[in-house]
Amino acid sequence: MDFSIKAFGQPQELASTKVGCIALGVFENQTLSQIASQLDQSGDIAAALKGGDISGTPGSSLILRKVRGIAAERVLLIGLGKMNALTEKGFSTAARALSAALNNIGAKDALIAFPLHAINGRDTAWGIRQIISIAFDQAYRADVMKSKRESVSKGVRKCLLALPAPEAADARIALAQGLAIAHGVELAKNLSNLPANVCTPTYLANTAKTMGRAHKLKVQVLDRKQIQGLKMGSFLSVAKGSEEPPKFIVLRHTGGNAKDAPIVLVGKGLTFDSGGISIKPGAGMDEMKYDMCGAASVLGTLLAVAELRLKLNVIGIIPSCENMPSGRANKPGDIVVSMSGQTIEILNTDAEGRLILCDALTYTERFKPAAVIDIATLTGACVTALGHHNSGLFSRHDQAHDQLAEELLSAGKATGDTAWRLPIEDAYQEQLKSNFADVANIGGPPGGSITAACFLERFTKQYTWAHLDIAGTAWRSGAAKGATGRPVPMLTEFLIRRATKQKTIARRR
Repeated sequence: MDFSIKAFGQPQELASTKVGCIALGVFENQTLSQIASQLDQSGDIAAALKGGDISGTPGSSLILRKVRGIAAERVLLIGLGKMNALTEKGFSTAARALSAALNNIGAKDALIAFPLHAINGRDTAWGIRQIISIAFDQAYRADVMKSKRESVSKGVRKCLLALPAPEAADARIALAQGLAIAHGVELAKNLSNLPANVCTPTYLANTAKTMGRAHKLKVQVLDRKQIQGLKMGSFLSVAKGSEEPPKFIVLRHTGGNAKDAPIVLVGKGLTFDSGGISIKPGAGMDEMKYDMCGAASVLGTLLAVAELRLKLNVIGIIPSCENMPSGRANKPGDIVVSMSGQTIEILNTDAEGRLILCDALTYTERFKPAAVIDIATLTGACVTALGHHNSGLFSRHDQAHDQLAEELLSAGKATGDTAWRLPIEDAYQEQLKSNFADVANIGGPPGGSITAACFLERFTKQYTWAHLDIAGTAWRSGAAKGATGRPVPMLTEFLIRRATKQKTIARRR
């Protein structure tokens, strides 16, 4: 569906707009939204409400045809709930009903005239982005590998969002941001949902190269010999059990000044995780193709950043390989040397994500970053702690790290892509002690997501850092199995705000 902004001066401009459908909001107790009331010169819409044809509860809907005084062929009424109590949940429910209706009517174009300013605790920009996000989510199909793909809806293809002329400029910015985030989420979903025999480390690398050509990103892909030259012994120890060659992918968006320190996103790219010698149970192991959702979210975020041409320097780093059992694979008790020089005793080969991330985090030092955020489907313990609603957020506890954590939490709340901060304390580091190496790769069941973050923290002393454990939020299981595209919305919003802040600072200089 194509979206654009329709600026108007007087409401009657909307009444005279010839489209296949105009969507208007109505409330409970037979109450029209302000703009619906202004367009209902004939009283036909009010009569439909009084007749009980639509309740006005969130998500209720009714289609009227040939309403007098309105040029649109159809008037689609969508319930918004109680007057003066339009909540985020109520609006989202209404937006889903709107999208479903537009996908199933015969109209080719539609005009949406919702009271976006009336959402409690949210602004018009949020409403615009929510409509776009829900429309893309409902239209998404994970059927690229099917011999017969699902039939595509023949509903609305062009959608105009009606805003008063004074608000049009800001609305267009919100529209561009909403579309960029939706495209980034879609890319992350597409990559994550592909099977591991298709979406290999090489496939991820080629996707990055294609993005680079299309969006003027600088892309570098290191192969096994180059990775060996960097002495990434921890990363390579995971990769050596697989026939698939490892790839170390670096993407650069250089939208800021050359001297500006970049934001670096590091995404875990395990395209399949069998657990290695510490092999996982067979039930549900197919979902371990999702162990590269961190990498997919980095690519999705970089796509959104490139589309928005953010005035910010952003670097994406993806260490990618498979974790497979073989005669060459890591064994419990093995000791490997990381790029930092720290030695690691591998007590469980299924705690491999931290082994590839630690070398990537050390590599990141060369960029002298303003901040580093790693994103990983790292621990089942995080799912136990937070379920599937919030990603786990970890960072050190000082002024710089608290500020970074708050920025991410705020960006998550703004986009509905939420996280919850958990502690990192020296007391948990005790669980990672090894008799034979500098650190063990697991700390036992207690506080498993925290000790995993504490392991990574040992490799991030040179910069401000945060870790997002997305094991519970990156995909859904069961009948609705599929990737969610999280945390692309949070990360993109975070970067949009950073770019805005940097622009403000530059103006003051």
